[in-house]
Amino acid sequence: FRSAGTDPTRYRPSSEALLRRLLKGEELAPIHPLVDLNNALSVELRVPACVLDAERFSFPVTLRAGRPGEVLDSMRGPLDLAGKVLLADREGPFGTPITDSHRVKMRPETARAWLVAYLPADLLDPAAVAARLDDLLAEAPVARRIGLASSPPA
Repeated sequence: FRSAGTDPTRYRPSSEALLRRLLKGEELAPIHPLVDLNNALSVELRVPACVLDAERFSFPVTLRAGRPGEVLDSMRGPLDLAGKVLLADREGPFGTPITDSHRVKMRPETARAWLVAYLPADLLDPAAVAARLDDLLAEAPVARRIGLASSPPA
């Protein structure tokens, strides 16, 4: 967060927001089976993660810092993306480790999705995370994993 220019005490990772709710004794309301699975993985690993409707973005996808003037139609309202970590395609930004966006959110008709976990390269092994995801999918078979992709740090 800091290397992209974001103050993590002002814009908290989504995983921290989930953990804070749980520590206050609040429950996480069911949203969508894949979102619920994503939230469980995010809380357990303590890393931001999101699920994206695969029909609502295109490859290539870039992980980068936001530019001045870029705004995301987030689940919390407009989010100024300048200096914030984000995912973007040819159409523009569509995701952050801070909040989800309306553009790629899960819908009742969603048939294919991507789960993105923002893993610190030096702390978590992507293969171990994939194994844990497989365990969660075995416990709650709402989807099936068809692959694993990771991007090395730049």
